[in-house]
Amino acid sequence: MKIWYGYGSEHSANLVMIGHFKDAGDAAKAMQVIEWLTNQVNADVEAGAIEVGNPVHRFSDGMLELLGKAHFHSVGPAELEQFVYDVDVEADDSKIIITTEEIDVSAFLKVLIDKGARVEVYSAHEYPGTGHGRGG
Repeated sequence: MKIWYGYGSEHSANLVMIGHFKDAGDAAKAMQVIEWLTNQVNADVEAGAIEVGNPVHRFSDGMLELLGKAHFHSVGPAELEQFVYDVDVEADDSKIIITTEEIDVSAFLKVLIDKGARVEVYSAHEYPGTGHGRGG
């Protein structure tokens, strides 16, 4: 079950972020890091180490271990809650496509860049059929 965390507004971002990698293997490595982070953040939320809406200033022990394993040290503790927002992430050969109504996506951007992607980011409001849920 996915729990939606968000703070409403009349206008959503309908953001699309596409990480273009040199090959499918690099995209798969980045996708693995996103999955690991998402799982760890969900565990930290359940354990009370992260309270969505209240920025944290320290990493949990589990997160520190994961960041070392993933060789990913660019994200800050306050950005971690982005991994529990309503975000769709899909791999398509050498691309990772992220769609969301959220505007706070720095943590995802950092993973993509850190793992070697050239990144394209835009609002699907201007490009119908490409946004969150692909409905535009």
